[in-house]
Amino acid sequence: MQIRILASTKVGYEMPKEEAINFSGKSAGICYMPDSLDTLFSEDEEKTQRRAKGTLISGHHSVFGHVTYNLALEGIPKILAMILNNEKIYNTSEKSARYTKMQPSEKEKKLYEKWISKYELVIKEKYPNIEDKKVKKLAMENARYLISVFTPATIMEYTVNFGQLNYISHWFEDFIEEGPNTPFNVKLKKVFAEFNEQIDNLIVPELNSEAKGRSFSFFAKRKRAEEFGENYCINYKGTFAELAQAQRHRTLSYEVFIPDEHRYFVPPIISGTELEREWIEDISSLDDEFPQGLLLDINERGTVENFVMKCQERLCGAAQLEIALQTKETLDRYMQSTKDLKSDIYEYLLPYSKGARCTFPGFRCTLPCMWGAKNGIDRCI
Repeated sequence: MQIRILASTKVGYEMPKEEAINFSGKSAGICYMPDSLDTLFSEDEEKTQRRAKGTLISGHHSVFGHVTYNLALEGIPKILAMILNNEKIYNTSEKSARYTKMQPSEKEKKLYEKWISKYELVIKEKYPNIEDKKVKKLAMENARYLISVFTPATIMEYTVNFGQLNYISHWFEDFIEEGPNTPFNVKLKKVFAEFNEQIDNLIVPELNSEAKGRSFSFFAKRKRAEEFGENYCINYKGTFAELAQAQRHRTLSYEVFIPDEHRYFVPPIISGTELEREWIEDISSLDDEFPQGLLLDINERGTVENFVMKCQERLCGAAQLEIALQTKETLDRYMQSTKDLKSDIYEYLLPYSKGARCTFPGFRCTLPCMWGAKNGIDRCI
């Protein structure tokens, strides 16, 4: 075996789309290559361009995935990051919103700062042994449910191939033209238009997915029946904040409905207390902004093995509480549904049902933990 580097990322270099098309045209030649790679990559440029053009027209666009772009997306709204991340064909490094000081609109900021202070007080009262720095971070994590998913607050590096970037741009264009003008979609269309404007120099009209009949995967197109076995499909309520965490499990599929009637997540530490009503009033006052705490109708699908991988990440005291609780609820339902009918699946899941991931077979955690095996799941913050 011989491995050759044909191309690689170069810092500071912005590849023109013409060069990306040219490289893809050469890649297309590999499929029916009569001679060597050296002959192919030194062929006449007109021959390469003819092949690239023919490949564009034919719809055999996989060769355009060999070229990648590293995009730095600064000040993008959370919803755009989530929609891009849902497509899976990417690499991303994203600034965490869990413990990041947010800079939203004045109305959001006022409530955000108010609830950071309130959460600090209730956390200290409930867990007096937690150090002040950690209390502050946990307070910020819960207060950020108030922040709109349209607030330009996220910075991320997004590495995507040339073909996929074009597909995404065309999907956004189609959504702008054809998507229903709901209050949510009107805001989203503005985000999509700005994204497309920023990358217009990389877009090729013929490089779209019309022949494949594809579109982006974030929005559900139909309701799905639940099932549990070798593969599973489950529906549940979850927030934008939780969904953003769940999307990191790229082997699982997620899609959502934005509900017409808005309901909001109540962090467990204030649930059932006198603060709950005040929280609901405050977050509901931001209803038109679509705060991260809005409860969505989420569908999750995958294999049982990949669900266990999710458990190994999320059944942990260091995980966001909402996704830890939802993962535990899914595990409980999975086991209940398979106990009598699919005992092999039940037995496979059983070792992961004893508590936090530090109880899992073969798992060794080297990180400091203030919760332990039991309280890692039973905590309320």
